Parts: sequence; C-alpha cells; structure tokens
Amino acid sequence: MQVTSDMLAELIKTASDTIAEHDAEVTELDKTLGDGDHVINIRRGLGFLVEQSEELSQLVWPEAWKKMGMTCMSKIGGASGSLIGTFFVAMGKDSAGKAVDPVVFASAYNAAVEAMKARGKSDAGEKTMLDTLIPVANYFNENCGKLEYPELLKGLKETAIKGMESTKAMHATKGRSSFLGERSVGHIDAGARSTQLMICAIADAIEAKL
Repeated sequence: MQVTSDMLAELIKTASDTIAEHDAEVTELDKTLGDGDHVINIRRGLGFLVEQSEELSQLVWPEAWKKMGMTCMSKIGGASGSLIGTFFVAMGKDSAGKAVDPVVFASAYNAAVEAMKARGKSDAGEKTMLDTLIPVANYFNENCGKLEYPELLKGLKETAIKGMESTKAMHATKGRSSFLGERSVGHIDAGARSTQLMICAIADAIEAKL
C-alpha cells in the first residue's frame, strides 16, 4: 500500500473530527496551564484546511504540505499558527522534487520538527507539543522503510501516546504555563495532547485502509 495525497481530504477531516470530539477535554487542559484558546485556534486552522482539502488532494505531497503550511500561518491565531505553519512548510521544502515514500517522509517529518524547534526556541522536556512530535520523529527515523505499515502504525500510536503522557511530570518552561512554576507539574500539556490525538486518528484512518 502507498499513502498517496489523494487521501488527504479524508485525513484532514479525520484530524478535524477528532479535535472536535475532544474539544472539552483539551480546552480544560489548556485552561489549567494556558489561556484556553488552543482548541479554538486549532479548530479554526483545521476548518480552513477542510475547505481546501479537495484542492490539496490534487497536489503532490510536497506542494500540498507547503500550501497547508501557508494556510496555517495565515489563518491560525496565536503561536500555534506560526509553529504549525513552519512545520508543514518545512516538510514541503525537504521533500520537494522527490517521490514521497516512507524514508522520504521520515526525512521531511524530521526536518519539520527541527524547523519548529528553531522557530519556537524550544526542545523536548519543556512541556509542549514537541514532547509528542520529537519522539515520533525519532521513531520514524528508526523505523520508516523497515517496518510494514501495520507494525509501523501500531508503534507510531504508542510512541505518540507515551510522548504526550510524559508531559504530565514536566515543569513547564515555555509559554504562559511557565509562569505557574511547580504548579504546572501534574498536568498534561494541551498541545501535546491535541497533537497526539491527531497523529493517532490519522494512523487509525490509514490502518483502516490496509
């Protein structure tokens, strides 16, 4: 099986539906540590991507990712828009001119995470969405091109969940939650949770087509 860009409309809708289903949960997490607008911003961006999804599905992966990134930068409010936009634009740039197979995807994903780290001046262990994204990048680097899809997707979901759950014990050092000091410990980061939810939902949607 190949995961081709004509599946993009379905995958975007899957991500959007999942965030909508978990709106109250993630909003409560964000109110505990932040200002409570994380889900609003993510849902706004996903809504624009849903509107563009049929057009995006007609593009090759690198061009689709670039367009998604520009949309996120212009339509999502707060720091999330800049960071998520940077992520997808970097994926598009790294994979430009290449046929996207699992190995190329792993390289593009890793480049995207590195670009997001640079833009946010952040890294693993600081209680952000990177604590989901970085372990997933490492997982892809180690396993893309080596594992068959069922095994790859199973490990992907486990890695994303473990990364998300790791934020509960962390002391926040970035964003508004950093002002809480030790009080930030004991709570899962909203960005890490929303990122994990979307990764797992997309993995499930791909798995259902196997």
